[in-house]
Order: sequence, then C-alpha cells, then structure tokens
Amino acid sequence: MPTLAAPTKEQVLKQYFGYDSFRPLQAEIIDTVLAGQDALVIMPTGGGKSVCYQVPALLRPGLCVVISPLIALMKDQVQALRANGVPAAYLNSTLSAVEQRQVEDAALTGQLKLLYIAPEKLFGASAMGLLKRLNINLFAVDESHCISFWGHDFRPEYAQLRVLRQQFAGVPIVALTATADKVTRKDILQQLGLPEAKVFIASFDRPNLSLTVRPGRNRLKAIDDFLHQRPRQSGIIYCLSRKATETVAEKLAKLGYRAKHYHAGLDAATRSRTQDEFLRDDVQVIVATVAFGMGIDKSNVRWVIHYNLPKNVEGFYQEIGRAGRDGTPSDTLLFYSYADYLSQMEMNAQVEDPTRRGLLNAKLDRMKQYAEAETCRRRILLSYFNQETEHDCQNCDVCQNPRTKFEATTLAQKALSAVARTSERVALGLLVDILRGSHNQKVTEKGYHQIKTFGAGRELRPDEWNDYLLQMLNLGVLDIAYDDGHALKLNNLSWAVLKGEKPVMLVKYVPPHLRQAAQETATAREQDPVREALFEQLRGLRRRLADEQGVPAYVVFTDATLQAMAQQRPVTREQMVDLPGVSRQKYERYGPLFTQTVQDFLTERGLPLPTYQPKPAPERRAKPAEGQAAPTKVATWEATLQLYQDGLSVAEIAERRGFSVGTIYTHLTKLYQNGGPVDLRQLLSPEAAEAITTAASQLQMGENSPLKPLFEYLGERYSYDELRLGLAVWVKEQG
Repeated sequence: MPTLAAPTKEQVLKQYFGYDSFRPLQAEIIDTVLAGQDALVIMPTGGGKSVCYQVPALLRPGLCVVISPLIALMKDQVQALRANGVPAAYLNSTLSAVEQRQVEDAALTGQLKLLYIAPEKLFGASAMGLLKRLNINLFAVDESHCISFWGHDFRPEYAQLRVLRQQFAGVPIVALTATADKVTRKDILQQLGLPEAKVFIASFDRPNLSLTVRPGRNRLKAIDDFLHQRPRQSGIIYCLSRKATETVAEKLAKLGYRAKHYHAGLDAATRSRTQDEFLRDDVQVIVATVAFGMGIDKSNVRWVIHYNLPKNVEGFYQEIGRAGRDGTPSDTLLFYSYADYLSQMEMNAQVEDPTRRGLLNAKLDRMKQYAEAETCRRRILLSYFNQETEHDCQNCDVCQNPRTKFEATTLAQKALSAVARTSERVALGLLVDILRGSHNQKVTEKGYHQIKTFGAGRELRPDEWNDYLLQMLNLGVLDIAYDDGHALKLNNLSWAVLKGEKPVMLVKYVPPHLRQAAQETATAREQDPVREALFEQLRGLRRRLADEQGVPAYVVFTDATLQAMAQQRPVTREQMVDLPGVSRQKYERYGPLFTQTVQDFLTERGLPLPTYQPKPAPERRAKPAEGQAAPTKVATWEATLQLYQDGLSVAEIAERRGFSVGTIYTHLTKLYQNGGPVDLRQLLSPEAAEAITTAASQLQMGENSPLKPLFEYLGERYSYDELRLGLAVWVKEQG
C-alpha cells in the first residue's frame, strides 16, 4: 500500500485554521522552524504570531511547548485550538492537582500537540522533569520582550529562560513579541542564548486602526458620545488607577452600557467571571488598568480607549492592537492631559534603580511626544519601531486636520551633521546647546565647541530646536539609544538626508500658548442596511451556539468571518468553505446552521440566492528584504483599481481589502493623478464638485496645498475625503 504524502503547511493552515494563504513572513518563519533553526519574530498584535509556531507544531512529530506569561491568554488560545480540532492543553496555577496530572498524562502519552505553560511553573522541579521525558519538537517563547531589561514589561522570572537552550540543545526556539525596538531585540537574543537566530520583522502598520488623540477634558461625555456612535460594539477602556476603572465602569453602567471593571485587586473568581462575560459579549465594555493588562485573544474588539496617558509607546501600541485583530476597521482614542504625564513621572520617581528610572522617564517622554505631535501619528508609531514610510496615513486625526509643513532639509542636515561630528554620543538637550553655540561646561569639556557645526543653528530658539528634533525622531530621521545614555544615533534615513537624497518636511513650530485645540472629527463609514441586518442575525446565532458550548463567541467564528458571510451570503458548502476562517472542522460543526440562516434571511426578504463562483487567487506581494516591510504602494493601488473596475463601492473596497475608506480614496486619487481609468467626479455629488473646484480656484490652491483653509472656506460642509477628491479634479483639469 503506498504511503500517504505528509500534508503541506498550506494544507494544515486550511484544514485547522480555515485560511487559504499565509500572511507576510508567516511561511518563511514556518520554513525556518521546520528546518530546526531558531527565530526571533517581531509581529504586531493581530498579525498572526501564533500560526508561526502552531503550524510547525502540527507538521513535526512530537509536542510544542509554549511559554506564556498570561494565564487568560493561555485559556483562550487552548479553547480556540480545540475548537479547530487541535489537541492542546495548559499548565498553570488555576489547575487542581487532579487536572494537572491529567494534562501531564496526556502529554506523556502523545495525545497533545501543544502545551502552554507559565514561566514560573516551568522551573518547578516537577515541570522540568516532565519536559525531559517528552518528545519536544519546538519551544515557543511568547511575549519575549519580558526577558529584556530594556523592554517595556520586564519580568525577572523570564530571565531563567536561557536554561532552555542549555537543557534542550537540539530543540529549536522561536521567540515572539508584538513590540520591541532595536535595543530590546538585541537583548532578547542575548538573554535567550540565540546568537544565530534568524530575525523576522513584520510590518508594524495596522491600517485598519484609526488613531485619534483628544484633550483630557469632559472625558466621560466624550466616551458616551463615542459609544453612542458604536452600538453593541465591544471595546476596552484603559485607566491609570484601579479606582478610576471602578468609577468609569460605574458611571457607564448608569448611562445604560453593559460595562464592568477589571484590575489586579479583584479576587480571581471575579476577574475570571468578568473576563468570560466579555468574551461571550455579555459585557460590552471592560474598563481595566494599564498595568495589569488584559491578555485576551478576543478578535471582535472594535475599539480601544486610553483614559490616561500610557507609560510608553510599546505598551500603547500593544494595547491598541487588541482592537481589530480580525483586520476589519476599528477605532482607537487617547485622552491626553499634562496632569497624566506628571502622575506617571511621580510613579517613576519611586523606582530605586536610577538606570531603570531614567529608561522609564525617557519612554514616557516619547509617549508624550506622540500625544502632542502635529505630524501623522501612524508614521510616528512606525518610525519608533524603525520602519520607514514615506506617506501619511490619512486615518488619524492629524492627517484629517493637517497643519502647514515647510521644507526643512537644510535644518535637518545641520542637526544630523552635529550628531555625526560628536560620534553619536550626545543626547537631545546637549545637541541643542551645540547647535545654538552655547559655551556651557558640558559642551566645552568635550571639545564640542570646536566642531564645524557648533553654532550652526543660532537662528532658532531652544524650544524650536527641541520641537524640530522631536519631529525628526518621530519621523525616523533620528534614532535614540536608551542603553547608551539616550544618545541620538544616525540610521539609513539619516545618511540619505545628509547626502541630499531624501528631503525632510516638518511642521512649522507654534508656541504652546498659541496652539488651538485640535479639531475633533468623526469618520463616517458607509453602511449597507441589508448587510448590517444579516450580520446581526448571524451574530445572534453565533451567540446562541457559543453560550450552549460555554466558549467565547469568536471561537465559533470571528467578526471578520461573519462580515464575510454577510457580504458574500453563502448558502452552499462550496460558498461557505471559501470564506476566511472557515476550517474543515468548523464547517462540519457550524456551517449548515449558518448557510441555512443566510438562506432563510434572503428568502424572507425576496432577495436572490448567490450562485457559486470560485474565489480568485489571493493577492500576492513581493517578499520583503529581511527586517523591512514589503513595498506595496503600486500593487495596492492596482488591487484597489481592480475592485473599482468590478463595480464595488468605496466602502465595499475598503471592507474587502481591510483598509479605511480614507485610504481607498487616497488610492483612487493617486490613480487618477497618474492617468488611471478613474473618474473622481463620479465619487462626488455635482454640487460638491462645483463648490470645491470653485473654492480651490479662488484660493489659488495647488496639488500639495493644505486642506484646512479649503475646509474652513466652505463652512465645514464637506469632509476631508471629498475635499481631496475635488482638489485633485481641479488640479488635473487645470493642468
């Protein structure tokens, strides 16, 4: 009898997880692990880190051991794996002695493919003895930034993980984290003893997340307005203190929202019950402390609010990443006040270790800079993690209310030259003194008053230089080394600017007392009433099935899968299994119920049943260079153009591609400007097109003119998306 061929990684992905193709870098990481090599994976929350070790675990003989610091996350991931037909279990402090023994027996007898274990549990005598008796095929160290002193969530118990390489020399190790800068990445590899590990850095861009910062005034009223616009959507509000979580949750409950608080001071039973209610969608809003975190693998969190300023950019990015894990549009909102900053500084002052205290203060300052920035917020986040991007996102409050920029290449070259001539050893404050020509002791004792660029920036005040240097940091024109006295460092972009190969555009400095409050805007999303009604009906069915089985709703199907059902309206097996997230086991278990619900919905409304059309091959992108994001600009415009030519609306294109409506408008505008077959006038009402083009003519605007004057001139009657379209039409028709 012929031997059956072993399944491929693509077949495993489809069978157990319901997806036809891998996300960027996943396939390369899996191949590396299957070859027995170590790897460090930096991939943002929701980017698909788990697949990078779960697929190899299913392909290789033996058991994968996953070290995770979050008990809640272990439980969620094991539930999701079991729902997909994967034998998995966990060992942590929540298990009784009998339950622990059952898990150990299952591991020893080869009944498990994945075993999750907490780090503090790992180093007990019994656990280490158990591991040595198992056929381990892979170690996965989740949240690996916790091992680094320079990481944002350093945990001493993680420091012992180096023993894995010492005790299990032949077993590959994959370390995974959502947030780590250059310093932290280097430290992770050193601490784990993985000098030869291959490093994979996925794009940190989460284009489906909108980014908004508002002044910390009337927060509860602003949250009420925010939630009123998002009925039935699940979300998380992070607060600085336990007391604040209780107060905010209580006030929201009085306003009629299903809200509960969650912090480390609650007993374990209460925390577990609240978490389960949130996972089952019985609770709409969780108000939690930032310090404790959630660790919840819930795919249908539609928004995240920070009631207070977070401690650092890494934590902030990880927390907002809990929204929109399914790739659909989601919102983030940060309230900022200087009082929050001072409160965090007071907390940092209590840290005894001066090096650690300095690091915490420096990271808090970067978070403050983000909140106060007047440049694209997404570019700031990407540059923090050393990812370059040349375009503003059009999906943050700054892009939607832009300020005037100026050509600042010469100014930037002065600063970068000074950094180079001081051998990249000076921090920001000292660099300002050098550029201003100050003869203070710190400058003269190092001989910095003798370098060529000493005093090259006398024309600017200290506060102006501070502002421009911070903008350069936020844009990635400069780096900062926390492990080297916070010295400023040059990178590839720095040298490109110095050589005149890259221009630098900065926002003109305005003194704080003259700045106007940021204009608050809300992005209106186009909705299809029929699709929304079907989605709600499918969500009700999902809720009933989840309650019957005692599992979170997303374990049945994620929001993204339900949205695809509402869009595609499957009524046959072939149509259902083509949808993302519908694995073989999930179809057998749930598929007929959902296809029948769709059919009943369409029949009751007299709508036609869809005919089967095989799904087109997935969009493929060029493989990026190691450590770099994939170049997608031209390919992504072409993908948008194809859907536009197929007759889809802008909202449908955005949903299909997982982008914001504003991003799709940007794609179509660029295609129009480049002579593509796009008619922007069709996307505007005749009245809007006439008003905008006439106003653009009267204001003598050009292609790169800021939109705010046009917005105000037209009495704020038209959105910024409409203004961009109208201005593009006027410029091209004049040219």
